[in-house]
Amino acid sequence: MLSIVICEDNENQRKEITKCIEDSIMIENLDMEIVLSTENPENTIEYLNNNEISGLYFLDVDLNSDVNGIKLAEVIREYDPRGFIVFVTTHAEMSYLTFIYKVEAMDYIIKDKPESVKERIHECILNAHKKYSSKATEMQKNLTIKAEDKIINIEYNKILFFETSNIIHKVILHAVDRQIEFYAKMKDIEDKLDDRFYRCHRSFLVNKDNIKEIDKNNRVLYMTNGQECLVATRLLKGLLK
Repeated sequence: MLSIVICEDNENQRKEITKCIEDSIMIENLDMEIVLSTENPENTIEYLNNNEISGLYFLDVDLNSDVNGIKLAEVIREYDPRGFIVFVTTHAEMSYLTFIYKVEAMDYIIKDKPESVKERIHECILNAHKKYSSKATEMQKNLTIKAEDKIINIEYNKILFFETSNIIHKVILHAVDRQIEFYAKMKDIEDKLDDRFYRCHRSFLVNKDNIKEIDKNNRVLYMTNGQECLVATRLLKGLLK
């Protein structure tokens, strides 16, 4: 999932940018969310220090702080080299600094026309989502699913297991950082995946790379996060191989 961070010291403008982003995510049904909206660049640095994210960052240049937006972008690059940085500012004359500091900004939006700003922010969100999905595909395999009108891309290596839901025709995907319930057939999912996934039970399809322990006597799998999956007797031998 692509996380969004906003750093803007003007409260009213921060609220407008936040509302614009939320509307774009809702309208386009994107698998994105705002994880931080703040006036203080130090809060952004602290968040990045404590969380590993793939981010889209909307930054003002003048933050009334010892750390301006350009310098903040330079710090962001240290934590998130592949992140997308967008400046939303009144300081057109400072755009050249993005080249000096080599922050590789996606866009530099000037706050002169509110409607133009909204349109540019919307375009940046769509562009970042497209590039993020493309990069993820290049770097590693992803599973694409549709859940609650959202198209979600999730990396294979983050998937722990799939479990049949109590709701008919639904499956629950258990990942390292989220849980998603969606309409699907377990067999159809199994056919899409590669050899790292194994159907160990009629109700469970597991990622073998994320198995921590196998209890052969009780026919139970323990995943890396401590969750348990059942193993059918006739399928235990194939799993152990």
